[in-house]
Amino acid sequence: MSNAPKDTVRGIDWPDSVSLAIGTPLQPSVVYKTSDVEMLHAQYEGRAEGFTYSREGHPNATVLAKKVDLLEGATGGMMTGSGMSAITAVFFGLLKAGDHVLGGDQLYGRSLRMMKTELPRFDIDTGFFDPTDANSLREAIRPNTRMILVEVVSNPTLRVADMQAIYQIAREKGVLVVVDNTFTTPRGYRPFEHGADIVLHSVTKLLAGHSDAMLGYVAAQNPAHSQAIWDVIVTMGLTASPYDCWMAERGMHSFDLRFERACKNASIVATEIAKLPNVLRVLYPERSDHPDTARIPSIMGENFGNMVSFEIAGGHKAAQRLTENCDLAFAPTLGDVASTLSHPASSSHRGLTSDERAALGMSDGFFRLSVGIENPDTLASLLVKAISAAA
Repeated sequence: MSNAPKDTVRGIDWPDSVSLAIGTPLQPSVVYKTSDVEMLHAQYEGRAEGFTYSREGHPNATVLAKKVDLLEGATGGMMTGSGMSAITAVFFGLLKAGDHVLGGDQLYGRSLRMMKTELPRFDIDTGFFDPTDANSLREAIRPNTRMILVEVVSNPTLRVADMQAIYQIAREKGVLVVVDNTFTTPRGYRPFEHGADIVLHSVTKLLAGHSDAMLGYVAAQNPAHSQAIWDVIVTMGLTASPYDCWMAERGMHSFDLRFERACKNASIVATEIAKLPNVLRVLYPERSDHPDTARIPSIMGENFGNMVSFEIAGGHKAAQRLTENCDLAFAPTLGDVASTLSHPASSSHRGLTSDERAALGMSDGFFRLSVGIENPDTLASLLVKAISAAA
């Protein structure tokens, strides 16, 4: 028995080293051991820092959240399993039965569904306003309005909200402003510098940037709001995966470079496809024919983003021909290193009726293009070929 091998079930401590890893280690452990009862009490009571159970936090989420904090000028940001889980945590952390929440009328499709279908089941009233029209917001606010959810640049029609007016009205009425900054990213707009109370992201998109990690992020100015949101994240199990956090943090190393290249490409593509006879309109914030061109410089500066939307003549049949002849990925996503083309009527906004989509400016011939970092000439030629074939 003296020669029997020792038990290899755990029991081996992580090796010490006077040198540190340059790359962030992946820590997939679900649970963390603590030295004794008093130390565990100290961790839960905030007297000692450490991890206990990964649903309540883990090193990879902490590292990634701090990196997004740096970009947003925030502190105490939190990672969640997706952008929608970040929105869910904000709603259920800060709203109660009888409260009223307003959303921009051109929010992401699932955000619209959350407000129209899910929140009312919990006796939370919802309504919508045109974020480009301050009077629309004033008329929509009620005495029980608690919160406003707005995208700086709407998905997918790329309308630019009148953020200054929204903040001003919200302060007058004592209403929280929650900004979904996914489209603009912190390089395009930093909401906390202008008056936002809460900022959230679908990190899945341009921040992570490689379509291989699904994550959300949320940060609040008020520590009490942060705690309430965090309690919902932990209680409802909205926690982010260590692996996805590790992948996204690696993707963020190149975020600035990817953002700059994609914005330049988007400008080129918008100019080229606008020349085509069967293109009815092109939406890109840099263009002088954008409907919100007057307010764009004060909000976005010279960072116009990587999203381009356009509408072609011919409706559904033309849209089908375009996708059949397009060598870009046809997929309901955005922010990848490679350009992706999506069709809101068949993906993000398929839950709306054709009349509801039409009211928002989305016909069956409306497309959203998430521009990547390819060679711009090659990208433009692929699009020109596909759009021309649709005619």
